[in-house]
Amino acid sequence: MNTLVDITERDDAEKRIRESEAQYRSLAAIVESPDDAILSKDTNGIITSWNQGAERLFGYTGEEVIGKSVTILIPPYRQGEQPAILARIHRERIEHYETIRQRKDGSLVEISLTVSPMRNSEGRIIGASKIARDITEQKRAEERQRLLLREMNHRVKNLFTVSSGIVALSARSAKTPEELSSAARERLAALARAHELTLSDASGVIRRIEQPTTLHALIKTVLLPFGSQQERFHIGGTDISISGSSITSFALLLHEFATNAAKYGALSTSEGQIEIECCEEGNRFFLPWIERGGPRITHQPNEEGFGTLIARATVKGQLGGEISREWNPTGLTIRLSISKDRASE
Repeated sequence: MNTLVDITERDDAEKRIRESEAQYRSLAAIVESPDDAILSKDTNGIITSWNQGAERLFGYTGEEVIGKSVTILIPPYRQGEQPAILARIHRERIEHYETIRQRKDGSLVEISLTVSPMRNSEGRIIGASKIARDITEQKRAEERQRLLLREMNHRVKNLFTVSSGIVALSARSAKTPEELSSAARERLAALARAHELTLSDASGVIRRIEQPTTLHALIKTVLLPFGSQQERFHIGGTDISISGSSITSFALLLHEFATNAAKYGALSTSEGQIEIECCEEGNRFFLPWIERGGPRITHQPNEEGFGTLIARATVKGQLGGEISREWNPTGLTIRLSISKDRASE
């Protein structure tokens, strides 16, 4: 006697149990790694699990997103990534895929994404688990590092050019090799002191100089390497006290102005002069930098150099001011205005 029993429903039930166990293992991994945003989705891109790290990163609670498409996290211009990711996980695990996702409030966040396929007991892919890590600060640090490297390269080139100009300037008035050597050493030492005021510390943060000074005194310190104060520079008008990080900011600006004047403007000739006549109005302080006696200017530069970009960022970001340039045939005029409150911060 043979007894035949239909076990289809039993097999289906066992299959569902195995798939549930796979889901449980995925959920266990979510619980074990609460710092990262971890979620899972099925093959249609529907979110099936969501941990607290994902809630913190994206702003949605699990109740808000489970059962919805994962595309709610993808900015409109990156919607094409989802099909490509689903196609890739059939071939490989995706690690450290850097992309951009969108939070509940609409803001964007840079993330590093790891995507792993989820398989059932038969080896068939039934979904994917994702681990997302916020790399915003990492990207900012990398950008600061690139900016510092560009600034260092810019300054090194400028220092070589200015040093050459100082030697040539000293040679005009020196009558003996000893006089040339002495004048060049003094000016290079003054250049080193002025350049030290513009340095950042190793972290890229402008270092604070606690000893207060006046703007006129700082201008004279920065311009000392470039020639006789009485013959080449007129510094007058209103003076103000400056302290803290504003000393570094002003030193950086003035050093950039003087370096460019030595390379291309009034300080590149023996007859060139610079006039600085400061004034104030209300809570604003104005510093005009007027060059005369340099090479005749025939046209305005077509594009801004890195030094110009650094100067604008310093004025706006650190001094709360504005900067403009006028390329007159007789010489460059730079107009700088800042908030007086920022001068003592």
